[in-house]
This record gives sequence, C-alpha cells and structure tokens, in this order.
Amino acid sequence: MAVSPKRRRVALYLRCRPRNLSGLDIRAFLQHLLRHLRGPVVLLWDRGSIHRRREVRAFVADHPRLDVHDFPAYAPELNPAEYVWTQADHGLANGAPDDLRELRHQLAGATRRLRRSPSLLWSCIYASDLPWTR
Repeated sequence: MAVSPKRRRVALYLRCRPRNLSGLDIRAFLQHLLRHLRGPVVLLWDRGSIHRRREVRAFVADHPRLDVHDFPAYAPELNPAEYVWTQADHGLANGAPDDLRELRHQLAGATRRLRRSPSLLWSCIYASDLPWTR
C-alpha cells in the first residue's frame, strides 16, 4: 500500500505470482515502485527473510530514496497489508474454483475492488494498530 505524503491518496501495488517470491522479485517490485512514486519513499515491511536477501539489501543501499523500517517481530496487527488480505478474502470466501486460472480470475476481481476503493484501503490502514490519525 502507498500513502501520499499529505495523506490525500492511497493506492495498492500488488503482483501475484504462481510461485514463491525470490529476492529478485522483491528487487523488481521496488524498481516498479520507484518508477511510479516521486520523492522519498518510506517503506515499512515485516521481518520476512525475503526482505533480507542480498540482492534486496544491495538495491536498498543503492537507492537513498528508500527509507526502510521493519515492523517489530511478530506484530501482524501493525501491518495494514494483513487487512488487505482480509478484504481480499471476502471476495474469495466460500468459493471453490475449478482450477488455478479461475482462482487467479477471482483474486484479480478482489484486488481490483480494493484498488478502486480508497475508503476500503484507508479502512485497512485504520484497522491496523499503527499510530495514524484520521
């Protein structure tokens, strides 16, 4: 999720992959973000091992626009992305897709609904225990 500096805009940047992510995927995602976001970028992420991969650390070190902060260990309640998954689950609940193609289609619909709804994205942020004010 991305929030503009003056908190006027919120956006969801999401890529789904049919396999586990690698450090190269994270690096490519960060490149994508830097192409689309101007100015400094404050990045909050969990302490997942994927974020500590050599290629990710090197990329972050080479791009001073990125100001990286880790969430405390074992604190999913602070991470608004957890609430994004909760919202996406609403669109997938009680479904039984016949194959991976159908599952991808349903997931694309759920994420499209989120992307088009700033109020839903803000609700994910406000649902977290981050110290945001409305």
